[in-house]
Amino acid sequence: MATTVKSTKANHRPLAVVTGASSGLGYYLAKECAENGFDLLIAADDPKINDVARDFRALGTVVDAIESDLATTQGVHELVFAINGRPVNALLANAGNGLGHAFLDQDFEEARHVIDTNVTGTLYLIHEVGNEMRERGEGRILITGSIAGFMPGTYQAVYNGTKAFMDSFSFALREELKDSGVTVTCLMPGATEAEFFERADMLDTKIGGGKKDDPADVAKIGFEAMMKGDGDVVSGLKNKIQSALTAVTPSGVLAKQHGKMAKPGSAKK
Repeated sequence: MATTVKSTKANHRPLAVVTGASSGLGYYLAKECAENGFDLLIAADDPKINDVARDFRALGTVVDAIESDLATTQGVHELVFAINGRPVNALLANAGNGLGHAFLDQDFEEARHVIDTNVTGTLYLIHEVGNEMRERGEGRILITGSIAGFMPGTYQAVYNGTKAFMDSFSFALREELKDSGVTVTCLMPGATEAEFFERADMLDTKIGGGKKDDPADVAKIGFEAMMKGDGDVVSGLKNKIQSALTAVTPSGVLAKQHGKMAKPGSAKK
């Protein structure tokens, strides 16, 4: 059952809907919106989303918050219901989950939940909100992809596969909406400091235990790209170089390299 925190005054600024906003990158994307003239509807499958709403209200922002699992059809319906017919000026589709270990060693229901969160639920939400934006002739959509989508994700195969899907989808959707007044931007960060790696059971890997990007910096880059209507942005020079190299490196080599970083226990070596 969803938990909704109601705002205390009437909306008077453009509305941004931000998913996965209880922590990490999503929190800072929502903060960027709050600090740059948007009111908020924030969502996550974590009860902390209610505390986050109070934080943002202290910035003078009108905030509604909903605790809901966007991997489910019901969860998306609950979020759309919370929009309550208001025009959405910006949709920041950031909700996502990861999962470490070899695919055949994973619990399939957990793997499916990653797919349903990162792909199915995200697409359903974009379909619902995007149709309203197109009908109105304006809106901004920011999709959180990843440079992980550029390479086979050995020991993280499902997650990387979902991000490859979302990276590709964002470019296709952008082209379809090019004359509609609706922009689509794909934010493609590298490893970013968040609860992601703990939830994915990857703290014992080199990638999980290594240095990561600051989510506040990544969010600022993504927000600015969305506001400019850019098609995509890779955050950070290191990630830009890495993404460029993947275009000229054989997939088999990339799979082996990723395996060295994501193999369980690799952080100890």
